[in-house]
Amino acid sequence: MARYRGSLCRLCRAEGAKLFLKGDRCYGDKCAFERRGYVPGEHGQIKFKRKQSDYGTQLREKQKLKRTFGLLEKSFKGCFEKAERQKGVTGTNLLLRLERRLDNMVYRLGFANSRGEARQLVRHSHFLVNDSKVNIPSYLVKVGDKIRVKEKSRKIATILDAVETVARRGIPEWLEMDKVNFTGVVKALPAREELTMPIQEQLVVEFYSK
Repeated sequence: MARYRGSLCRLCRAEGAKLFLKGDRCYGDKCAFERRGYVPGEHGQIKFKRKQSDYGTQLREKQKLKRTFGLLEKSFKGCFEKAERQKGVTGTNLLLRLERRLDNMVYRLGFANSRGEARQLVRHSHFLVNDSKVNIPSYLVKVGDKIRVKEKSRKIATILDAVETVARRGIPEWLEMDKVNFTGVVKALPAREELTMPIQEQLVVEFYSK
């Protein structure tokens, strides 16, 4: 399956925002966005910038959200189309669908340092959902679901390191994490105001509505 293989820090710089794609490194002084907070390329440091069109603004917001969750265009658009068919506000539906992905929940609970890392761990069958093996990163969890690290996977260095460093970014209030038993519970789905990502989802809706 196709996937992005370039520099993750370059994506943050291109979007002009920290997307936290490299886990704990993004919180330290080694973060490339903090050291070089201008767009990549030989003209990146030129101060003069052409005014962006409405389409360009919408495109950048779509790319920012897509890259934050590490999806390719086909998967992201499919997620948007499903959100559009749901009742309610399309933009909010989209954000909630992305938040409910199993790879995102694994990251949010602190079992992985990044969504990319979480996606790989899920694919390698290191997690159980309600005591059943699930290895599909796009699996949508529900309120009350219990996510647990498999017994044999609890000594994996990647997971242990993530559990130890999760305090730096914190765990959302709608999730509950039992560090001792490597278990997390989805207590509720977040309200829009609880999603603090710097995303204007209405611009994404406008982009796909053209």
